Amino acid sequence: MSSFPSATGPAAPGPQEAGQVAVLDRPEVELPWVTIVWNDPVNLMSYVSWVFQSHFGYSKEKAEKLMMQVHEDGRSVVSSGTREKMEADTEAMHGYGLWATFQKDD
Repeated sequence: MSSFPSATGPAAPGPQEAGQVAVLDRPEVELPWVTIVWNDPVNLMSYVSWVFQSHFGYSKEKAEKLMMQVHEDGRSVVSSGTREKMEADTEAMHGYGLWATFQKDD
Protein backbone atom coordinates (compact mmCIF):
# COMPACT_ATOMS: atom_id res chain seq x y z
CA MET A 1 0.00 0.00 0.00
CA SER A 2 1.29 3.45 -0.96
CA SER A 3 1.65 6.25 1.56
CA PHE A 4 0.68 8.87 -1.05
CA PRO A 5 -2.84 10.31 -0.95
CA SER A 6 -5.11 9.33 -3.81
CA ALA A 7 -5.83 11.85 -6.54
CA THR A 8 -9.22 13.48 -6.19
CA GLY A 9 -9.08 15.65 -9.34
CA PRO A 10 -10.33 14.77 -12.83
CA ALA A 11 -8.83 11.79 -14.58
CA ALA A 12 -5.87 12.44 -16.84
CA PRO A 13 -6.58 12.23 -20.56
CA GLY A 14 -5.91 8.86 -22.12
CA PRO A 15 -3.37 8.16 -24.84
CA GLN A 16 -4.07 9.40 -28.37
CA GLU A 17 -4.92 6.94 -31.08
CA ALA A 18 -2.43 6.78 -33.95
CA GLY A 19 -2.99 9.56 -36.47
CA GLN A 20 -4.93 11.84 -34.10
CA VAL A 21 -3.74 15.27 -33.07
CA ALA A 22 -4.67 16.82 -29.74
CA VAL A 23 -6.29 20.25 -30.11
CA LEU A 24 -6.19 22.50 -27.10
CA ASP A 25 -8.61 25.34 -26.54
CA ARG A 26 -6.47 28.48 -26.64
CA PRO A 27 -7.54 32.08 -26.42
CA GLU A 28 -6.95 34.04 -29.57
CA VAL A 29 -3.43 35.04 -28.54
CA GLU A 30 -2.21 34.96 -32.11
CA LEU A 31 -4.60 37.65 -33.28
CA PRO A 32 -2.92 41.01 -33.81
CA TRP A 33 -3.00 43.36 -30.84
CA VAL A 34 -2.11 47.05 -30.81
CA THR A 35 -0.75 49.58 -28.34
CA ILE A 36 -2.48 52.95 -28.46
CA VAL A 37 -1.03 56.17 -27.05
CA TRP A 38 -3.62 58.79 -26.11
CA ASN A 39 -3.32 62.56 -26.06
CA ASP A 40 -2.77 64.11 -22.66
CA PRO A 41 -2.45 67.67 -21.38
CA VAL A 42 0.88 67.02 -19.66
CA ASN A 43 3.60 65.81 -22.03
CA LEU A 44 5.31 67.99 -24.60
CA MET A 45 5.06 66.90 -28.23
CA SER A 46 8.87 66.78 -28.48
CA TYR A 47 8.99 64.43 -25.48
CA VAL A 48 6.37 62.09 -26.98
CA SER A 49 8.34 61.97 -30.22
CA TRP A 50 11.53 61.24 -28.26
CA VAL A 51 9.81 58.38 -26.42
CA PHE A 52 8.73 56.79 -29.71
CA GLN A 53 12.26 57.07 -31.07
CA SER A 54 13.88 55.80 -27.88
CA HIS A 55 11.58 52.92 -27.03
CA PHE A 56 10.53 51.66 -30.45
CA GLY A 57 13.61 52.73 -32.40
CA TYR A 58 11.48 54.69 -34.88
CA SER A 59 13.06 57.25 -37.18
CA LYS A 60 12.55 60.89 -36.27
CA GLU A 61 10.09 61.22 -39.17
CA LYS A 62 7.97 58.23 -38.11
CA ALA A 63 8.03 59.25 -34.45
CA GLU A 64 6.90 62.78 -35.33
CA LYS A 65 4.13 61.45 -37.58
CA LEU A 66 2.80 59.24 -34.76
CA MET A 67 3.12 62.09 -32.27
CA MET A 68 1.10 64.37 -34.58
CA GLN A 69 -1.63 61.69 -34.81
CA VAL A 70 -1.76 61.62 -31.02
CA HIS A 71 -1.92 65.42 -30.90
CA GLU A 72 -4.46 65.95 -33.70
CA ASP A 73 -6.60 62.78 -33.54
CA GLY A 74 -6.33 62.19 -29.80
CA ARG A 75 -4.67 58.80 -30.24
CA SER A 76 -2.30 56.76 -32.38
CA VAL A 77 -1.51 53.08 -32.79
CA VAL A 78 2.21 52.98 -32.03
CA SER A 79 2.92 49.23 -32.15
CA SER A 80 1.30 45.92 -33.03
CA GLY A 81 2.02 42.28 -32.28
CA THR A 82 1.18 39.60 -29.74
CA ARG A 83 -0.85 40.39 -26.65
CA GLU A 84 2.17 39.85 -24.42
CA LYS A 85 4.29 42.28 -26.45
CA MET A 86 1.54 44.90 -26.45
CA GLU A 87 1.14 44.56 -22.68
CA ALA A 88 4.88 45.19 -22.35
CA ASP A 89 4.78 48.18 -24.73
CA THR A 90 1.80 49.67 -22.87
CA GLU A 91 3.56 49.24 -19.54
CA ALA A 92 6.67 50.87 -21.01
CA MET A 93 4.61 53.86 -22.21
CA HIS A 94 3.23 54.20 -18.69
CA GLY A 95 6.81 54.16 -17.42
CA TYR A 96 7.53 57.17 -19.64
CA GLY A 97 4.45 58.92 -18.25
CA LEU A 98 2.29 58.53 -21.36
CA TRP A 99 -1.33 57.47 -21.42
CA ALA A 100 -1.55 54.16 -23.27
CA THR A 101 -3.80 51.13 -23.65
CA PHE A 102 -3.72 47.92 -25.67
CA GLN A 103 -6.50 46.04 -27.44
CA LYS A 104 -7.23 43.53 -30.18
CA ASP A 105 -6.69 45.02 -33.61
CA ASP A 106 -10.00 45.50 -35.39
